Amino acid sequence: MAGLWRSYQTLMVKHPWTVQIITAGSLVGVGDVISQQLIERRGLANHSVRRTAKMMSIGFFFVGPVVGGWYKVLDKLVTGGTGGAALKKMLVDQVGFAPCFLGAFLGISGALNGLTVEQNVTKLKRDYMDALISNYYLWPPVQIANFYFIPLHHRLAVVQIVAVAWNSYLSWKANKM
Repeated sequence: MAGLWRSYQTLMVKHPWTVQIITAGSLVGVGDVISQQLIERRGLANHSVRRTAKMMSIGFFFVGPVVGGWYKVLDKLVTGGTGGAALKKMLVDQVGFAPCFLGAFLGISGALNGLTVEQNVTKLKRDYMDALISNYYLWPPVQIANFYFIPLHHRLAVVQIVAVAWNSYLSWKANKM
């Protein structure tokens, strides 16, 4: 395990953007597998590989680039490594970024699931506030610790590790018809 972590660290130094995107896509996929197997109890015979692939594509092409880019922007907007700076970053992240990100994530997953615009809007009206409230239970303490203790190039990875559980919830929420 230590060797795997060292390899990951080396790759993060050489190719941070690529590794962040691959990590995000992979862990969104893991979250979907957990959602289908543990939350929805589909069993292997009824597992939707297509759905997992869709969720992974959201991770690769939306979550990884958007969240990774956001952390770079946020680090420039709010500078410093103090507890106060970490609190400011968390507030900007949770008040400014999280609501937009969740709406976009749910909208993209609805579109990839073939929902019409009207169906997607109805689904967003039904699920968005519940997802946002759930977000506020989990992410503020994680983000304060992340912004205070974790270097910028590792923040997306920390978030994605915690997000395996969050991604399972989001995958369930996004795919619940």
